[in-house]
Amino acid sequence: MALPVSSPSPRLDRFGQAMESLYGSFSNIEDPNTWTPPPRSGGHRGRYLWTDAFGVVNFLTMHQEYKRTGNDTTGDDRYLVLAGRLIETVHDVLGKTRDGRSRLRGATDENPLSGGLRIGKTDARGPDGDGQYHHYLTVWMFALNRMAKASGDLKYNRQAIELAKAIHPRFFVDRAAARPRMIWKMSMDLSEPLVKSEGNLDPIDGFVVFRLLQDTAMEAGDGAFLAEEIDDYRRTMERKGEHFVSSDPLDLGMTLWTAHWFSGRERWAADLAGKCFEQIYNLFEINQYLERNIKFRLAFREFGTCMGIQCQSEVKEKERAVDLKCYSDAIIAAWDPYMQLSISDDLTPEDLRPITRVMYASALIPGGKLSQTILYDESGILTHFPIPAFQAGFLGPEPTPTP
Repeated sequence: MALPVSSPSPRLDRFGQAMESLYGSFSNIEDPNTWTPPPRSGGHRGRYLWTDAFGVVNFLTMHQEYKRTGNDTTGDDRYLVLAGRLIETVHDVLGKTRDGRSRLRGATDENPLSGGLRIGKTDARGPDGDGQYHHYLTVWMFALNRMAKASGDLKYNRQAIELAKAIHPRFFVDRAAARPRMIWKMSMDLSEPLVKSEGNLDPIDGFVVFRLLQDTAMEAGDGAFLAEEIDDYRRTMERKGEHFVSSDPLDLGMTLWTAHWFSGRERWAADLAGKCFEQIYNLFEINQYLERNIKFRLAFREFGTCMGIQCQSEVKEKERAVDLKCYSDAIIAAWDPYMQLSISDDLTPEDLRPITRVMYASALIPGGKLSQTILYDESGILTHFPIPAFQAGFLGPEPTPTP
C-alpha cells in the first residue's frame, strides 16, 4: 500500500500508485535516510526538474496526511525525509554538467545552486535540447520553500534564494532600464540565450515566488535579499500591461495557481483570477474543449487546470469555483483509464509520461486533510475541495506579505 493511512477515497490510493510508479515502492524502503530516488523522472540521467518539483510537493502532501491520521506515533517523518533525499539528488544531477563531472559554472560544493539547475532534457542540443527554463526554476524554488515550511529547516529557503540570485540576472535584458525584458530559455551554463522571446507567465511567476521566498526569509530574520529582483519583475509586469490569459490548459491552470497567492488581498491578482475564470468558461463551454478527440489532448496540461481550480477555490468566489469543479472532474474522468494503464507500464529513460503521472497525482488529490475537507450537500454534490499542497496555508499560516 502506498500510504500507511486509512484511505477515505479511491483517489488517495491512485495518488499513491502514481507516485510509486515514479519513485518505487515506499513500503520497501527500510531506511529513508539512505534512499536513492530511482532514475525514472523521464529526463537526462533519470531526473527532470519540473517532474521532481511536483514530486517534492507531493511527498509533503503524503507527510501531512501521514501525520494527520495519527499514524506518526513514533515521529516517523519518512515522506519528509524522502522529499529531502529527492532534493539532494536533483541538486547532484541537474546542478552538474551532463557528464556529472563538475558543478555548473558559478556553483561550488558549498553553493551548489549558484549555477542554476538544468531542465533535464534528454538531448544536449537541438530545438528541444537541454538548458535552463525560468518557469522550471521558479517551480523548484517553490518546492524548496514548501520544504522549508514543512521541515522547519530554513536551509531550503536559503537554497531557493541562492538559486534565485544566481539565475535572475541571466534571464533579463536591460535589467536596469525602465522597461526590462525577460528571456525564455538559457543555455545549460547560463552563458547565452537559447530562446530570446519572453514567456507569458515568467514575470508573474518570478514576482510571486520571489515574494514567497523573501517573506519566509523576513519572518526568520534573514532580511530582504530579493527586493531588487522583485522590483525587476514588477516593472516587467507594468511594461506588459494587462496580462494575457492563454487558453492553453496548463498555462491557464498555472496562472490561476500563481494568482491565488495574492488574489485575496491584491487587486492585480484578483483581476487576473477573474480573467482565468472567464477563460475557463470560454474554453470548456463555448469552444467545447472536452469534446475534442483525446488523441489531440495532453493530459499533464489539463491536470494543471485541475490544480489551479482547486487552489483558487479556497481564496474567494468559492461558489464560482465549485461551479467550475465539474470541468476538473470531467478531465480526471476522461484520463483515468489511460492513466491506470500508464501507471502499470514500465518506464524508459526517454519516456515523458512521468511528468503526466506526477501531475495526475497533484490533480487527483493535490493536498492532505482529505477526509476533513471533502464536503457534500444533501444531494451528494461536492461543495468543498481538498486543500492542495500547492495552496497557500496548507503547511500553516503564511508569513505576512511584504509590499
